[in-house]
Amino acid sequence: MTEIPEHLRKRAEAARAKAAAESASSEPAAAAPVGGEAAGEAAPAAADPRIPAHLLERSRAAKAKAEGGEAAAGAASGGGGGGGVAVAEKVTAVVAAAPAAGVPVGAGPGGHTQRLLTVVKSGSIQDVKAAPIDKVHTWPHLLAVEFVAALACTAFVTVFSIFVNAPLLQLANTNQTPNPSKAPWYFLGLQELLTMFHPMVAGVTIPGIGLFALMLAPYIDRNPSNKPEDRKYVTSLFTIFLMFWAVLVIIGSFFRGPGFNFVFPWNDGLFFEL
Repeated sequence: MTEIPEHLRKRAEAARAKAAAESASSEPAAAAPVGGEAAGEAAPAAADPRIPAHLLERSRAAKAKAEGGEAAAGAASGGGGGGGVAVAEKVTAVVAAAPAAGVPVGAGPGGHTQRLLTVVKSGSIQDVKAAPIDKVHTWPHLLAVEFVAALACTAFVTVFSIFVNAPLLQLANTNQTPNPSKAPWYFLGLQELLTMFHPMVAGVTIPGIGLFALMLAPYIDRNPSNKPEDRKYVTSLFTIFLMFWAVLVIIGSFFRGPGFNFVFPWNDGLFFEL
């Protein structure tokens, strides 16, 4: 049930009270002459803002015509105006019926009862057959692409190794240790940590903490989004890990000279070979 605004409720109550007062005042005036009755009812009807102007003009024209017909009939017959009285009473009843009816409860300005119930969004009434998805099955879609990529990489490495020799050094001399003696580039980060911490800390504790933090990352960050801008936690964690390890590898590769001492490559040369 729609709640009726307070100003409309007050307007309807005032209209009903006015109509009741007009109907009560019209009852004693029923025995008055037709001209007086019509004149008495025309003023309230004309003062009522609810009756359109063209209806008031039509009622006045009908009254004037009825009075003119009554006068002509009285002059022709030489008698009373019983028929004219009936016509005038009918017109007066029509004019008085409008204010007596009153404004319906909940009506708007001008007596209009049309209302806007709600605005229905177009999406709520559309029948979506299938929702678009951006996922595919692991088998066969993903694994087929990965298998083809692995075959292509294997073929490239095979052909490359036929034409290009590996950059191997001479046979190792057990009586002479190279200076500086460096690990492969992917282990230079650990070797660089050995120059700063105890071997237990550099070789076990720090790498273990890093691996454990990476294992806990999927359980700490449960964001289901696959957009990089929504995964700020994992992006920050991976960036810190990558930059930490990249800095250690760069220092161990280019800034460590004889005795694994810190040197500047633009002054002392480059002590690094693939």
